[in-house]
Amino acid sequence: MRNIVCSPFYKCARRWFDECNVDHLANLGKYVSTMVAAGARLTYARQPSQLWMVIVLVTSLVATVYQLYWDFVKDWGLFKPKSKNPWLRDDLILKNRGIYYGSIALNFVLRVAWVETVMRFNTGMFELRLIDFLLASLEVIRRGHWNYYRLENEHLNNAGKFRAVKTVPLPFRETDSDG
Repeated sequence: MRNIVCSPFYKCARRWFDECNVDHLANLGKYVSTMVAAGARLTYARQPSQLWMVIVLVTSLVATVYQLYWDFVKDWGLFKPKSKNPWLRDDLILKNRGIYYGSIALNFVLRVAWVETVMRFNTGMFELRLIDFLLASLEVIRRGHWNYYRLENEHLNNAGKFRAVKTVPLPFRETDSDG
């Protein structure tokens, strides 16, 4: 059964079950909130009403706030109020702190781009498929952008906890080849 494609939801559930670490359960909650919001959006698309619009906005807002918190605090390790770098973390790889603040703003803007998919603002000259393509492209950019800071934070945490290694021991003994 381990050959089944593993979604992030199942990965979080499995890690929580195996390690009993409540952070994995909280991460699972992030995916649940996203699925609830997506379900509400699908229902609203089929049954457009004022009530479903409110449900979509509330569930999407909750999911977005949860995701932003997880991005900034858990995955990026930012928003440390007592850091030597105000509201960032103590150790930064990039020298210019402004890049981090700009990235926070960019991630926020790209995370709330979903509002267009619900509200369908009157854009006049743009076709809906073009807007959907643009929003999907922005999501790809957001994920690549997010990945950089996620990996940077992971690297700093691994090196700080002495888990980073330069070599991996091989499973066999080395022998002299001169013989």
